[in-house]
Amino acid sequence: MAKAAKTTAPSIHIGISDKDRAAIAQGLARLLADTYTLYLTTHNFHWNVTGPMFNSLHAMFMAQYTELWNAVDPIAERIRSLGHVAPGSYAEFGKLASVPDAPAKPPKALEMVRILVEGHEAVARTARGLFAVVDKASDEPTADLLTQRLTVHEQTAWMLRSLLEE
Repeated sequence: MAKAAKTTAPSIHIGISDKDRAAIAQGLARLLADTYTLYLTTHNFHWNVTGPMFNSLHAMFMAQYTELWNAVDPIAERIRSLGHVAPGSYAEFGKLASVPDAPAKPPKALEMVRILVEGHEAVARTARGLFAVVDKASDEPTADLLTQRLTVHEQTAWMLRSLLEE
């Protein structure tokens, strides 16, 4: 029986250095961890919200967690496009995320809103923090992804913040 030839993945030549691809992928891994953690918190709050604002918050949280869920794939796939492995475990996300995990006991509705404002602002800061290396590497696809994520997180934080005004 003939021995199968060992194949290796071809090197990546997309106009971004190995060092810059690694730095961008590392930053995107943090963005992925933040996004996934915020997704879980938002879904948790969707399930557990109570009180007079139940209907509106339940529906709002569903729209928000659905958007977050749809965001994780493009982030992970960009990491893969840069030649790196995307994190995908709770343990990895816990080490990488700047967004804290959801509280063990669901808080009151407006505290949920406040926590989500802070979460969206944290994800925006993570995304914004990547621009220096992305710009240096002329990585337009990642810059576009970051711009899209910033738009969503800043707008969502504003909408949630508006619920807290008296």
